[in-house]
Parts: sequence; structure tokens; C-alpha cells
Amino acid sequence: MSTYYESRYANSPAEVKQMNTEQLRTAFLIEKIFSSDTISWVHTHYDRYLAGGAMPVSGPLKLETIDLLKAGYFLERRELGMINVGGDGIVEVDGEKFELAFKEALYIGKGKKEVIFHSRDKSSPAKFYLNSTPAHHTYPTRKVSKKEAEIVTLGALETSNHRTINKLLVNSVLETCQLQMGMTELQPGSVWNTMPAHTHDRRMEVYFYFEVPEGQSVCHFMGQPQETRHIWMQNEQAVISPPWSVHAGAGTSNYTFIWGMAGENLDYGDMDHCKITDLR
Repeated sequence: MSTYYESRYANSPAEVKQMNTEQLRTAFLIEKIFSSDTISWVHTHYDRYLAGGAMPVSGPLKLETIDLLKAGYFLERRELGMINVGGDGIVEVDGEKFELAFKEALYIGKGKKEVIFHSRDKSSPAKFYLNSTPAHHTYPTRKVSKKEAEIVTLGALETSNHRTINKLLVNSVLETCQLQMGMTELQPGSVWNTMPAHTHDRRMEVYFYFEVPEGQSVCHFMGQPQETRHIWMQNEQAVISPPWSVHAGAGTSNYTFIWGMAGENLDYGDMDHCKITDLR
């Protein structure tokens, strides 16, 4: 068993305007989320957000603290959310077991000391996509299935953005300190995950793209509305979105993505929309 992490500093709009392709990818793209028998983390100084993955194959994986937290255990001052994007799995939280099937979510509140990840079948291992943020209050651990999610259908095939938004770990479903997570599934023939694009200075986001068919890709758009940039992404990769940046993607096929947010506003609808014709 191993734990890997890296930390990335925040970048201002002025810095990002000067970045070339490789610099953009180094600063914002998370290329490798899952590795066998490893818990991997990328820490960003935007809201001290942690995004990563746990993939138990040969045996269980235990959530260990990492040095940058300076904490006795990982959830001493943090909350944790996850969505399983692999085979059936089990998460043990201080002895209590939660079974997570494909696309089911789990929230774990601050103060839980022992978290252990299991795969039910190592030939089809679970892939727990993880997001974690600082927390200052303890809320109960809770599993949320797609049936329990708040579900919204938006867009249309005519505008290439017919999609189903599954609000899983959001304040309209359960209480959290600041972490919010959900999953958007695009219908066949649709490629845009968010249009019109928007910003929200009150919170940052991380997007995780999956169910991207083999041989297809997603182009993720970021930057200020009047100064956009793009990053080409592959299946099971994530991208960090600063509070000042738009965040939208268009794929060469339909796909699914998980959005995670943190900041000082839990209102899902808090968005500063940008007119499509104003984007540059």
C-alpha cells in the first residue's frame, strides 16, 4: 500500500495569460487519478482542496494522513467526499461499513479516524474518486445513491448540451461544511457540459472526466471570459478550476463528469453567467 501526493500553488489571471500549453497542463491538469493499490492526492492552494483516487486491488487501502496537513489523522480538520467510478466497493469508517456500487457517493464528516477502502472483486476493482476540504464542524457520514440525489435535466440536443445533473453531496441533500459533489451525464449526441459558461468568485471547482469512449477526448475551457484557454483531456483525468475562471468542456463524444466545489457559498445556483457571444 502507498500514498502519493503533490501540492500546487494558486495562479492569478495575469500569470495564466502568459502560460504555454505545457505550463497550463502542469498547473491545472491532474493526469493520473488511479493507480493500483495506491491512494493518490493533488493538493491545490485554491481553498486548500484535495482531489485524488483510491484503487484497492490486492488488498484494502487505509486512508493515511499526509505531511502537508500537519494532522494526527487525515480527517482531523477535514471532510471527505467520494464517488465510486469502478467495480463494487466497500468503505469502512471507524468500523461501520458502507457498500458503494458504480456511481454511488459517500460523505464522511470531520473527526472520523479510520477509513479503509475495499474492492469486492480484485478483477473489477473499485475506483473511489476522492475530494476533501477543510472543515470546522462535524456532520454525519452518509451514503447517497443516484435514487437519493436531486436530479435536474437541462439543455437540449439542438444545442448539444442535453444532460442530467445528479446532485449527490450537496446541501439540498445532506449537510456539509463546504464540500459539494455531483455528477453530470451527457446524453448521446451532446458534448457541452456547461453552456453558457460561468464563474463564481465564492468557490472553486475540480472537474473529473470519465466514461470518455476509447479514442475520444474532451477539450476543457478555462480562463477569464475575455481571455480563455483550453486543455485537452483524456478519460479519468481531472482539472482544477480557479474561482476567477470559466469551466466548461466539449467532447468528441458524450461522456460523464464529476464536479466538486469548495468555498464560502453552498448555493448551487450561485453563478455569474457569461454570454456565449461575449467569450473570447
